Amino acid sequence: MIEALISSKTRIKLLLKFFLNSSNKAYLRGLEEEFGESTNAIRLELNKLEKAGMVSSDVQGNKKYFTANVKHPLFFDLNSIIKKYVGIDTIIENVIKQLGEVERVYLSGEFAKGRDNNVIDLEFVGTVNTNYLADLIQKAEPLVKRKIRYVIYSVEEFAALKESKNINEKLLIWSR
Repeated sequence: MIEALISSKTRIKLLLKFFLNSSNKAYLRGLEEEFGESTNAIRLELNKLEKAGMVSSDVQGNKKYFTANVKHPLFFDLNSIIKKYVGIDTIIENVIKQLGEVERVYLSGEFAKGRDNNVIDLEFVGTVNTNYLADLIQKAEPLVKRKIRYVIYSVEEFAALKESKNINEKLLIWSR
């Protein structure tokens, strides 16, 4: 879908990296390693995005780090487009809102890091009917054209995980 609008695969990767999770931060060589592309292709796209004001940068030591510019007037629009590209909007509409006692849902795994993947990892916090959830997930997967993996925590379990700091990188995508 997005490939029809944006022909540069590198630009799509950068938009996914920075606009799905705005707290993601990266530098050129790290992006080269992550994307498996040349630094020149990545640098050209970063320069275009920075010139447009969509990403901002700051120098730390000898590295120039890039982040999404959340103050850019198109930030929320791009964030919404990227969520639609990944399928998160469909998951929210078809799965989360129909479960009832869910307090929060987090995106984790590769997508939380801003990396495209064929698996969406979700973490549900609350009381969930697992049979109903499995049925909804099965119906949502063909719509988003990705596999959906999930784990369910009670509110107490999640609080204990937060206290123990045994929490991987997560992105809150829905909250009651």
